[in-house]
Amino acid sequence: MRYDLSVIASWVEPCSRVLDLGCGRGDLLAHLREHKQVVGRGIEIQEDKAEEAIARGLSVLHGDITREIEDYPDQSFDYVILSQTLQQVYDPARIIREMLRVGGCGIVSFPNFSHWGIRMQLLLAGVAPVSRELPYGWHDTPNIRVITLKDFRRFCRREGFAVEREVAISTHHHEERGRRVRLLPNLLATYGIFLLSRKGA
Repeated sequence: MRYDLSVIASWVEPCSRVLDLGCGRGDLLAHLREHKQVVGRGIEIQEDKAEEAIARGLSVLHGDITREIEDYPDQSFDYVILSQTLQQVYDPARIIREMLRVGGCGIVSFPNFSHWGIRMQLLLAGVAPVSRELPYGWHDTPNIRVITLKDFRRFCRREGFAVEREVAISTHHHEERGRRVRLLPNLLATYGIFLLSRKGA
């Protein structure tokens, strides 16, 4: 399993109720079911990935996360996870509010656009950066926004989302190995992972 998903899995308590938004082929859900006995559900927009997850015996719905999440009652889950999908979401504040409505807490991860390698590409080459974590050109990318760790913390303060826990990691997109970054994370980390709750909850 990807290193970032391993970090997320380590934050989930055993026997929890989990909703994974943009769950792909269900790697995280399958791991949590096997190792932590969670009751998990997923939503995936790409039909082939949703079908593969369902074939693994997972409870996955093929659909758009921004629409499908609205059908769940308040506090249906202990954790709602949005892994490496936030940069593709049209209205981040709305989706996170929905995550914290249907779940006790939310876990959000995303590529860090302020990583030094991306900065150097823009500075030296003068073109839109492409990396293993952000592998698309400007003209064919599904990413509609760029996010930095510093930006996300400011966003959470402004929107009233409490950051209960955060970790910055350095790993390539699909690798099983990586490391946590404690020094200059906004510059040296390739991804950020945040555990969020509602303020005052």
